[in-house]
Amino acid sequence: MAAVVWGWKTSGAGNGLGELSDARWSGTVKASTEKSQLKSRLEEKQLLQSSKNSSMAKDGSGDAWNEHAVENPEEIISTVVETIRNSTTRRNLGFFSCVTGNPIDDCWRCDPNWQRNRKRLADCGIGFGRNAIGGRDGRYYVVTDPRDDDPVNPKPGTLRHAVIQERPLWIVFKRDMVITLKQELIMNSFKTIDARGVNVHIANGACITIQFITNVIIHGLHIHDCKPTGNAMVRSSPTHYGWRTMADGDGISIFGSSHIWIDHNSLSNCADGLIDAIMGSTAITISNNYFTHHNEVMLLGHSDSYTRDKQMQVTIAYNHFGEGLIQRMPRCRHGYFHVVNNDYTHWEMYAIGGSAQPTINSQGNRYLAPDNAFAKEVTKRVDTANNVWTNWNWRSEGDLMLNGAYFTSSGAGASASYARASSLGAKSSSMVGAITSSAGALSCRRGRQC
Repeated sequence: MAAVVWGWKTSGAGNGLGELSDARWSGTVKASTEKSQLKSRLEEKQLLQSSKNSSMAKDGSGDAWNEHAVENPEEIISTVVETIRNSTTRRNLGFFSCVTGNPIDDCWRCDPNWQRNRKRLADCGIGFGRNAIGGRDGRYYVVTDPRDDDPVNPKPGTLRHAVIQERPLWIVFKRDMVITLKQELIMNSFKTIDARGVNVHIANGACITIQFITNVIIHGLHIHDCKPTGNAMVRSSPTHYGWRTMADGDGISIFGSSHIWIDHNSLSNCADGLIDAIMGSTAITISNNYFTHHNEVMLLGHSDSYTRDKQMQVTIAYNHFGEGLIQRMPRCRHGYFHVVNNDYTHWEMYAIGGSAQPTINSQGNRYLAPDNAFAKEVTKRVDTANNVWTNWNWRSEGDLMLNGAYFTSSGAGASASYARASSLGAKSSSMVGAITSSAGALSCRRGRQC
């Protein structure tokens, strides 16, 4: 039987950098309930296509919306809320997502041997971060130890020891674990954290920092209750450690980095943002995540005066912005932001905000406004006079507006600007329920369908 040395899966000889055996990650997939799933999607599509609240005149296939089909708006709202509840139930049950129209999931979840073909995930990226390959070209590293006793000298087999290595690595976990980090988990380039098949929480301590690196994939984690840490020494590579000042307590902090893909994570209740990307970061995709119970969800852009963020391009796709959220989904500065096919089911102040002339391209999303009559607007221009923001390029195209939600568009719609804020083809907002039904960390287990 192959040996595991310091978290590395070996063949029992050599330098300790062998591949995982197929048997370790093998599993069979049960037959999916495709018939009932298809029926659910068709019922939801028929329901949503009857809504008169959509801002889209026609969907991608050219079928006109019937704006006069609904006589009782309150009835349609309550029915849509029920479909959202059903989607959440399917997520909790680990509902098999195959041929849903979600191109990421359909790329790998339809493979009955996905556990043997884990690195195929790196070829499934979409949007501006689609070229993030993570640790695809490296070895597997098995995390066996959830402890984080020494951030300067991490023990082999721990997550911190894995992420600081210089070489590309595809990092997986031996079992379910809760990892409470003493200090920021400072990652190195060309790493994938892949928690599929196990239940891994990064919680109740420091969380993840992606700083001045490239090519990172983070998939399948529960990230919550992150706290400010710092004023301590932390190792960032096998040959370097240094003094870290206080960190804000973000779930994932992206700082001066590129080719980053954050997919299928569940994030909630952190001290600062759930995901922040600042200081010239770009080529980022944030997809299939489930955000809940947080105030300032996502900040994209360091400050109004930091003009290096003009190069920023971020895709926000197929996420579910769920219960207990207040604002910043996202809050943008300077760059180009494609917000596509997300499900917004809760906000208290606003959903999408910005300053410093960002370009925001909102396509095929479902926006369900809160009952508060003063919080129906999806958008917010932050601390900016009307005569300034009227020139910003913000558009809503094919978005489904529910319960009085409305999007305030602006700008002349410069084609070159929107071209830089377009990263994939948007699907009809009628498909959002099916596309996002499995958002968040998946409930798949070894030997079971994902």
